[in-house]
Amino acid sequence: MPHMRLGEALLQEGLINGEQLQAALDLQAKDRKIHLGEILVDMRVVSRDVLRRVLAQKLGIPMVVLRKFDFDPNLIKAVPPDLVRKHQVMPLYRTESRLVVAMENPLDAEAVQSLAFATKLKIDPVMSSSDDLASAIRKYYGTQGMRETMEDLVFELGSVDLTPAITAPQFDDVSDSDNTLVRLVNKIIMDAHDEGASDIHIENMKGNRPTRVRFRKDGRMQLYSEIPANFRNALVSRLKIMSRLDISEKRRAQDGKLDFSQFGPARIELRVLTMPTTEGIEDVVMRVLAEPKAVPMDNLGLSGYALDGIRKIAESSHGLFFVCGPTGSGKTTTLHSILSHINTPDRKIWTVEDPVEITQEGLRQVQVQPRIDWTFATVLRSFLRADPDVIMVGETRDKETAQTVIEASLTGHLVLSTMHTNSAAESVVRLLDLGLDPFNFADALLGVVGQRLARRLCTACRTSSVATREELDMLAQEYCADTELDPAQVLSEWRSAHGDRSGAIVLRRACGCEECDGSGYKGRLGVHELLRNSPAVKRKILAGANVEEIVRQARAEGMITMRQDGIQKVLQGHTDWDQIRTI
Repeated sequence: MPHMRLGEALLQEGLINGEQLQAALDLQAKDRKIHLGEILVDMRVVSRDVLRRVLAQKLGIPMVVLRKFDFDPNLIKAVPPDLVRKHQVMPLYRTESRLVVAMENPLDAEAVQSLAFATKLKIDPVMSSSDDLASAIRKYYGTQGMRETMEDLVFELGSVDLTPAITAPQFDDVSDSDNTLVRLVNKIIMDAHDEGASDIHIENMKGNRPTRVRFRKDGRMQLYSEIPANFRNALVSRLKIMSRLDISEKRRAQDGKLDFSQFGPARIELRVLTMPTTEGIEDVVMRVLAEPKAVPMDNLGLSGYALDGIRKIAESSHGLFFVCGPTGSGKTTTLHSILSHINTPDRKIWTVEDPVEITQEGLRQVQVQPRIDWTFATVLRSFLRADPDVIMVGETRDKETAQTVIEASLTGHLVLSTMHTNSAAESVVRLLDLGLDPFNFADALLGVVGQRLARRLCTACRTSSVATREELDMLAQEYCADTELDPAQVLSEWRSAHGDRSGAIVLRRACGCEECDGSGYKGRLGVHELLRNSPAVKRKILAGANVEEIVRQARAEGMITMRQDGIQKVLQGHTDWDQIRTI
């Protein structure tokens, strides 16, 4: 350790004067944890570079370039990681009684004393830059408690050049020892989860173009990062290993499931699909599965009409109930919410799903395995001999499953399922088109929910303004389209329900802030319609009515369509008309 004090060395070099030194010492007296050098830098009396030069030249403390240093792994393991991160230090080498440690401020007495106490060794500090220290700590001690960027990881992979000129060889193998790649994959998954993304798309390009990573957030694709092309095979292989897929199979698509809790610090589950594209390249698409717990029905955003109707249907002892909508519209979430409502000790509930995304205590859940002919229809037939009260079928996609579902509902069981159709009424017609017996189907059906997910306005930045006459007329016309409702009457009801004393209605609009990445939207909300199988609707089904006729009858009995439900959510300030029109 140097015998000359820093202040004396700076005075001797003529870099500061006595008044400046005394002022710095006075400030240090108020807080002994702040180093004198830091105070002088903050006072802009000396620069950090000058400070380092004086420490090296006058006090005899060497400067070490850590990028070129050959670290001893055994020594790294011997020094507590929490101390290393707290004081930003790196152990370099040791003798029997001494330990040489790199630090940005070698005169930091607190750090030296903490390390000496923890290691029971005499500490000899040397200097290193903050960038060098951060990089070395990240590399050898990981990123716990630190925010690592994709740029850091790409740099560690050996290249920051993302131009098409990349000519490095392709790496086909990857193992757990490849620490940087493991951390990069973990970061992609963690960031997707933290940002609320529903899907991760890893898109490998032809030639030497960089691999593109995109997230689907609130239903829209957004660029996340780019990775050098020479690491694309290693990236795909790593994800295959994590998902227990065949890393040697590159000619056909593979499906798997990834339990991230085995590899990272968060409980995240992903459904993984690898897809071969041109020139032997593979893409990977990962669906970030919903939280493994059911959402209460009151939190689904259902209208009063739909919520009341679904509760009555769910409490039926037998019958058939469908939830329909496109992929990613929240059908599974709705089904599990209904199951949670009726999941009581006096009911036996079986589910067959592909895959099992949400788990609930009390449910008996089965995963389909098409490779061994363990399909929806096969499992469902087995369920009928397993003494069920309620059966949930993940998807009704073919005639065999549809017929078995109807059979189960007619033999005293409540059966819930999903379909990929555009509306509630269309689901009815689609099932009849599969060749089902209209009499059995009409008797079994209890109801159908159609749903979509619309983007929700960001509550941190959304703005308010009084709706113009033209806007309200347009919304009223859309609300009443294809119905016998009077737009003027509807508008009058809106002014009473949503307007102020003068009848003016305030609409919320998208703005954009840091919370929502400037988009004006954050999160999504459900838009629903419930078709109940009343006696009049049942007669329409038996008569082979088309979609329009069924919808007309359901509307006459009070059904609120998805369009109408969406407009209600616009008036309530949850979203805007652009989002409802889009879905």
